[in-house]
Amino acid sequence: MQPFHQMYDPLGSALLSTLAAGLPILVLLYFLALHPHRDRAGVLHRGIEAPKAGAFGVVSAILVAIFVVRMPWESALSAWLDGAAFGMIGIGWIVVAAMFLYTMTLITGRFEIVKESITRLSGDRRIQALLIAFSFGAFIEGAAGFGTPVAIAGAMMVGLGFNPLSSAVLCLIANTAPVAFGALGTPIVTLAGVTDLPKDALSAMAGRQLPFFSLLIPFWLTATMVWMNRGHWRDVFEVWPAIVVSGGSFAITQFLVSNYIGPELTDILGGVLSMACLACLMLVWKPKRPFSLPGELSNGPSVQVVSRSTSEVVNAWVPWIILTVAVFIWGLPPVKAMLNKVTLSFPWPYLHGLVFRTPPVVPKVELEKAIFNFNWLAAPGTGVLAAALSTGIFLRLSRNQWAHAIRRTSQRMKVPLLTIGLVLGLGFVTRYSGTDAIIGLAFTKTGTFYPFFAAVIGWLGVFLTGSDTSSNALFGSLQKITAQQLHLDPVLITAANSTGGVMGKMIDAQSIVVATAACYEDRVEGANAVGPIFRKVFWHSVALVVLMGLLVLAQSTVLTWMIPHYATR
Repeated sequence: MQPFHQMYDPLGSALLSTLAAGLPILVLLYFLALHPHRDRAGVLHRGIEAPKAGAFGVVSAILVAIFVVRMPWESALSAWLDGAAFGMIGIGWIVVAAMFLYTMTLITGRFEIVKESITRLSGDRRIQALLIAFSFGAFIEGAAGFGTPVAIAGAMMVGLGFNPLSSAVLCLIANTAPVAFGALGTPIVTLAGVTDLPKDALSAMAGRQLPFFSLLIPFWLTATMVWMNRGHWRDVFEVWPAIVVSGGSFAITQFLVSNYIGPELTDILGGVLSMACLACLMLVWKPKRPFSLPGELSNGPSVQVVSRSTSEVVNAWVPWIILTVAVFIWGLPPVKAMLNKVTLSFPWPYLHGLVFRTPPVVPKVELEKAIFNFNWLAAPGTGVLAAALSTGIFLRLSRNQWAHAIRRTSQRMKVPLLTIGLVLGLGFVTRYSGTDAIIGLAFTKTGTFYPFFAAVIGWLGVFLTGSDTSSNALFGSLQKITAQQLHLDPVLITAANSTGGVMGKMIDAQSIVVATAACYEDRVEGANAVGPIFRKVFWHSVALVVLMGLLVLAQSTVLTWMIPHYATR
């Protein structure tokens, strides 16, 4: 086969080329959130099932790759298969294992005890959302990343009695500010690798942007939760001490660790301190008026709290302790390096060695590698599975309970796995065909306002790829090159790719599918919920990336003292 060199203006017009490149995204969004259809009862709905919407997006992406940018059809199809395989192993594996563990705690009754213990800490739904979606979710993001916090926190919130839609939306909003330092700092480490900029400088720069949002997100989260459950603004401000403590403790830790230690432990330490501080606050302070969900008693969730011994409560939490320890161990660099020794790596056919990036996305023509790493042992999902199997042994599941847990998990995950494969495949087609770079390049023509759009490019990258790490790998070089051409600080601009990208995490199809898999027991209902969830979180995402873009713009002009002094070395 002839090598394929990516073209960034295939139609001879920047406008037409950009519109063509964006067509698959528009198709996916239309069918996911806007396409009108009626169900069997004749009720009008917006958006179709996620797998069908994903299929339409994939077909349009492949057609654009073949007929617009003239990518060989074999390579276009191969790119989709590569992405689908990556989605199954990298993302689907995590969600399946997490659901397996959660199902075990349900069928053994242990989750009921967990629910009671959280209720004893605080029966107020606002506090529970802060504790699980934000603080605990941030810790899991730091340890594992790649959709794990949404899957685990979402399942826990549904188990506590939260509405599935509300649980999904809240967990997606919460999983923003910690993402740049997720999976032991992988996004920042990747950004340093592709840009050849100092890792510590990029970590420090991100740590001078995201803490503002770590303070904001708990307030945003609480306001969204209250609004979705027919509350009032006073219900938000009544818990301001909890909002300040959970967000403030995380933000301060995030700033200090990212600036003076490094990106690897930022979220883990921040999440632990946030949970601890919020728990301590609950010992000395309670909201004056407990907030309940519609249909609950006014004094909190309708959970029958019975007397439990300390050992019963500790045993009920053991599965989650095992999970925490497992994902932390699996993320440690020495452990990861050891487990990666059994990785099966091979060049992906019809793709590796055939696709090349070209200037101005990269300084010179560069091979776009397509090496598939079947790192099943080092994958975060294997760590979660190890925790699930250990949990089953600890809980002494009977043969029938093992079979029930496996059957219930497999039935629940059929549709989500199909959707994950489709949307990850779509992301790989846009990456290898270069259509994502066409869209990114369109923003580089904004001149003075480029720092604002640097964050938007990162946001777009996460939306397309489903990962802040992948977005950094995709657009990191482009951001650095553009910054140098416009005489802007490269550390500020490239860090903005990651910090702006985190605001796109809540709207990428992969994260939404993970949320529906975790929060909806009925797989058909979950598939139909993707569109409504996307519509609810979209404007939150837009508003947050606008705020991040304005912060980056201010740091490039009037707040230049916030840029690390060693950034331009």
